Amino acid sequence: MQPVDFTTLTAACSELRAQWLPARLEQVYQRDRFTVSLALRTMKGRGWIDLSWHPVAARICVGDPPPRIPDTFTFSEQLRHQLSGLALVSIAPVASWERVIDLQFAKRPGEPALWHLYAEIMGKYSNVILTAQDNLVVTCAHQVSAKQSTVRPIQTGQPYEMPPSLTDAVPSLSESQNRWQSRISLVPGQLKGNLLKNYRGMSKALVLSMIRSASLDPEQSTDSLNPDEWQQLFQRWLYWLQCLENSKFHPSFTPEGYTVIDWPAPDHTREAEPQDMHSQAELGNESDSSSSSPVFTLSEAEKPSSFSSVQEILNSYYTGEINQQVFAQLRHQLTQKLNNVLAKLRLKANTFKERLQQSADADTHKSQADLLMANLQHWQPGMKSISLPDFETEKPVTIPLNVEKNAVQNAQAIYKKHQKLKRARIAVEPLLAAVQEEIDYLEQVEVALSVLETYRNTQDLQTLAEIREELIQQKYLDVPDYRSTDKNAAIEFHRYQTPSGFELLIGRNNRQNDQLTFRTANDYDLWFHTLEIPGSHALLRLKPGTVAEETDLQFAADMTAYYSRARHSEQVPVVYTEPKYVYKPKGAKPGMVVYKQERIVWGRPQQAPA
Repeated sequence: MQPVDFTTLTAACSELRAQWLPARLEQVYQRDRFTVSLALRTMKGRGWIDLSWHPVAARICVGDPPPRIPDTFTFSEQLRHQLSGLALVSIAPVASWERVIDLQFAKRPGEPALWHLYAEIMGKYSNVILTAQDNLVVTCAHQVSAKQSTVRPIQTGQPYEMPPSLTDAVPSLSESQNRWQSRISLVPGQLKGNLLKNYRGMSKALVLSMIRSASLDPEQSTDSLNPDEWQQLFQRWLYWLQCLENSKFHPSFTPEGYTVIDWPAPDHTREAEPQDMHSQAELGNESDSSSSSPVFTLSEAEKPSSFSSVQEILNSYYTGEINQQVFAQLRHQLTQKLNNVLAKLRLKANTFKERLQQSADADTHKSQADLLMANLQHWQPGMKSISLPDFETEKPVTIPLNVEKNAVQNAQAIYKKHQKLKRARIAVEPLLAAVQEEIDYLEQVEVALSVLETYRNTQDLQTLAEIREELIQQKYLDVPDYRSTDKNAAIEFHRYQTPSGFELLIGRNNRQNDQLTFRTANDYDLWFHTLEIPGSHALLRLKPGTVAEETDLQFAADMTAYYSRARHSEQVPVVYTEPKYVYKPKGAKPGMVVYKQERIVWGRPQQAPA
């Protein structure tokens, strides 16, 4: 994940100052343990500013409204108590080339700041710290004890100290090319590494995009560059500094992440003397009039969308990246839990089946005991077994005997075994049914997880969150600090269109399956499900007076089979019926139903559209 560097932070704060100062702080909400959101209102509108101290996604940008679930974090409560109702009057860097932003709050614009909220966007050392006018720390996102850091501990009640000063050289427009080049090439090495090590404000993403825009290889040695290549690279260097000085930024995606600099293409770059600042200004103006398409951005087909502001691209990029990480972690957690629970349940079911198999011999024991009682005269002391003709077939039946017991006692022992096995069957059958019901339900959940192989959008993550919530409610997951998901943030069903133009809805999880079958369906629709195979519920929406063609039924069957456990099979039996014939047994788990008056059509999951 690409971290926020000095250039990105400068671009984001430049936009924030232009659009959100001054603003009234109306609300504070902490989204998670790494992100707090400030609700600001200006004369033009209302929005949310995200401050994140995430180890790899620390940032400050305009974000989406938070979910409607309770905020139980202490840090946000302390911020609300101190800052609510105040005016945000300044968003300023605390020092040049530092990634620390001071958000200043006063009673009203034009008055001295009463509170300072420092957002330190510094990778794994990121933090958000609130201080009063006396510069004492009132609260912070996370405290740093003296044992954790002897260089810069952060504790409430202690004076706020700036991060240690940077020691690298300061980039400057007034620096000559010769001095700049000699600093970078003093110790021969990789071009990208030497740029990163010798100046402040540099980042891997910035250096790579700068070098590639000059048509150079980031891995090549500084010794291999000719004068023209040094000139090309120096022009990009000056262009970057001019963008910072003039706050001219153009956000776009790149193959590695994103950029806020619209680098000029080599063919459109003017030759300019580095020492001539007037010519450098002309260079900046020419870049504005050249093509606005960055050289290293994604193709139009690959771009998620166009972005008009740095805030939009930061919110889109980091929300997507963090959601993807959370999705992968949550899916792994749920999959592991399901696999463990299912393994135990299947072992238990096999044990019950073995006991039932043993109890199936109960009638055999009774017939052996009857046979022995009818032929007591053939028993002799010391016999370990006796062979007697069967009552019906007259075939010899061998009955094992206990040598310490007589014939009657042996028969009584066999009768007792018969009764024991008979009682075992009565006791085990409901236990096996209950275990099998649990297995069927969890296999249904397992199918919903298997469909979610990779993260594509926020609905995928919310689908996982609903599955997790369902497993918590069903007591399969124990989460002490569990908080319910936002019920108002409803996720859409899978939606498809049949060849005749009818709408086909498919549930994403058990919660949606129940909603689809018992709330969305009407009397004219058709309900689909794989026959005795775990899978999603599907609903073919039909209007009064319309009839589904064979192609529509086949399409619905193909899609239903695709969203089932048998999605990799060639043919899958799919049942369909009217929704009024689908019932939920009393006490049944989510997504579990029974149906009648069904018809069967063979689904072809391999024919389902991508």
